[in-house]
Amino acid sequence: MLTIAWDVDDVLNNLMAEWLRDKWLPEHPGCGVTFEQIIENPPERILKSTREEYLESLDAYRLSGKYMLMPPNSETLNWFQASGDKARHIALTAVPLKAAHVSAHWVMKNFGKWIRGFHFVPSFRTGKVPSYDENKASYLKWLDKVDVLVDDNPENIQQAQNMGIRGILISRPWNKSSLTLKEALKELDALILSKENHD
Repeated sequence: MLTIAWDVDDVLNNLMAEWLRDKWLPEHPGCGVTFEQIIENPPERILKSTREEYLESLDAYRLSGKYMLMPPNSETLNWFQASGDKARHIALTAVPLKAAHVSAHWVMKNFGKWIRGFHFVPSFRTGKVPSYDENKASYLKWLDKVDVLVDDNPENIQQAQNMGIRGILISRPWNKSSLTLKEALKELDALILSKENHD
């Protein structure tokens, strides 16, 4: 059985779009940036802000209670409902330590039927945090259990593939994925079927 590691934000949910609509734009009414225009992540240049201002806003959103109210990505949830029991699943996300408990709660609330482990690499913020892994690739190397990484960050996908882990890049405005989400999930189905046929 395949073990699939899922990024959380902008894969299992639509954090960037929800945060932009519910937090950033109401507080910056002159901004006018649409989700489709966020072709860089982090997007501070597009938002005409500083990195610190962007991260403070995103973290405030995570801790405000609105994060917990976010619906899961409907296509991803539908895939889990149809195919989730055909593989093992873990969450692997980069999130600030102060908000990791919120992310874990959200994952278990919405995907706990299938995802049995929550793992994270703390996103850099000010203050000292023990650093066991500098990125997802080093965590995956230590874990040594994952067959497929599903992520929206092309660098994470490339690093995983360099280690022999299959990468599926979820299409977002800030990456150059040639696959729609529907196509990416179909690719997952094909990988699961191939594994079943070889076991």
